[in-house]
Amino acid sequence: MPVQKKYIPLLLGVAVALGIFLGARLNFNSPGDVIFSSNSKKQKLNRLIDFIDFEYVDQVNTDSIVDITVNSILENLDPHSVYIPVDQYEDSVNDMRGNFTGIGISFYLHQDSIAVIRTIKDGPAQKAGIIPGDRILYADDQQLFGDTLDRYEISSYIKGPRNSQVALQVKRKGVDSLLTISVTREKIPLVSLDAAYLLTGAIGYIKLNRFADPTHDEFKKALSNLKENGAAKLVLDLRDNPGGYIATAQAILDEFLPDNTLMLVTKNKNGEEEKSYATNKGSFKTGSLYVLINENSASASEIVAGALQDNDKGVIVGRRSFGKGLVQREMALGDGSAVRLTIARYYTPTGRSIQKPYGEGNQAYYNEYESRYVNGELQSQDSIVVNDSLRFVTPKGKVVYGGGGIIPDVFVGKDTSQENQAINYIANNGFMSYFAFEYLDSHREDFKDQTALEFVENYDLPDAIVMAFLAYAKINNDAIFQGYKDTLKLAIKATLAQQLYGTQASQMILNQQDPMIKKVLELEARHPLN
Repeated sequence: MPVQKKYIPLLLGVAVALGIFLGARLNFNSPGDVIFSSNSKKQKLNRLIDFIDFEYVDQVNTDSIVDITVNSILENLDPHSVYIPVDQYEDSVNDMRGNFTGIGISFYLHQDSIAVIRTIKDGPAQKAGIIPGDRILYADDQQLFGDTLDRYEISSYIKGPRNSQVALQVKRKGVDSLLTISVTREKIPLVSLDAAYLLTGAIGYIKLNRFADPTHDEFKKALSNLKENGAAKLVLDLRDNPGGYIATAQAILDEFLPDNTLMLVTKNKNGEEEKSYATNKGSFKTGSLYVLINENSASASEIVAGALQDNDKGVIVGRRSFGKGLVQREMALGDGSAVRLTIARYYTPTGRSIQKPYGEGNQAYYNEYESRYVNGELQSQDSIVVNDSLRFVTPKGKVVYGGGGIIPDVFVGKDTSQENQAINYIANNGFMSYFAFEYLDSHREDFKDQTALEFVENYDLPDAIVMAFLAYAKINNDAIFQGYKDTLKLAIKATLAQQLYGTQASQMILNQQDPMIKKVLELEARHPLN
């Protein structure tokens, strides 16, 4: 029966009253509701964006304005609160999740096409028959050569949903016609363990490049294999490791520290503390340990080094670490983007904060790194400036300092000579990698019967390859590297190993002349750890 018009206002009133009554009974006490409740500040920003959208005289991409605004807000908070745009979010997540969906190749944009450097062992590309040196010209009829595509676009054509197929047309050296190879995309691991091998019969070595989701599992498996092969002592290499998840750092610390040992303290804006302790799990609690750090070891790397140092476990070797003592949490913004917002500070077990000052702005914060070159700190421990008011003492009486990074127990200076810096530059900027690829493109057969270990231990890089590299680099005067020829040869050999066999072989070669590795072996020879 139709409702008579005179009763409509009454029914509306009852509905509103019922809504108010039910609303009063519901629980909206979660932090998110408080954070995102309406307020005048938010309304002001919303109105400004609306005015620009609807009233401004020219067409404006307000999405970009929002991105700029968010970045500007975060830059005024601290150097580590960052905005992750929509187009970068997936790569960011993949990096810390430790995998992505793809075909399992590393490649260069070489000249005007994709050149395959290596295929991941047992990965989809290798199983389908892709080999190093192949040029991928088409993916499902999408042209992948020429000057118009960038690396991001190419990756988007090769990646895709798991178990989907992509038809690749490949140009292979010595084959006249294009090969059509169908590859099924799979989950591809992003490995955070660069190397794990025996330095000596009793000393194992593990290098981690970040603290991601799978890092602890990778570490635990590697450590178990080393122990089975006789390792009673371990070198944990955290140099150039920018950090990652705190939980992963804690899980790795738990492998070393005794049950109920304090590992970390975090404190939020309200002064609320959260403490984490080691458990009775872990497989190296009685093993001897060296930890390698440098000026690029940050965040979770410093949590590990600081907790071990404060609990008098092992020896920290190297140079003062970066100095990041802030904790971030990732928060979604609702449109596929996110922010990593600093929500707490962390403190090592003795109570020290190793966060370096950032009150003078982000530029000054990152320029502090350069000042270490200028003040001589990278060459001499005596040049490290400490604040005696931030002095702490470990249970066994060792003095440690807060206020900007972990100061190692044993200092190893950096070779900052012009020649060595030049070698590092050309080795790290991709130039040497291009040379190695082009050399292998015409000499790959020379190495087909050589294992990685045989290459590492027995291959003597000919002087002719060094001269070829100098010519490739248009360096006409090889006297520039006089006294550093062995270093240059080592860098070229390591780059060849990276492309032929992978990261572990490359790291094994670099470690042969590494000053910190030499220092560890020297310490072991003079005063072996118990």
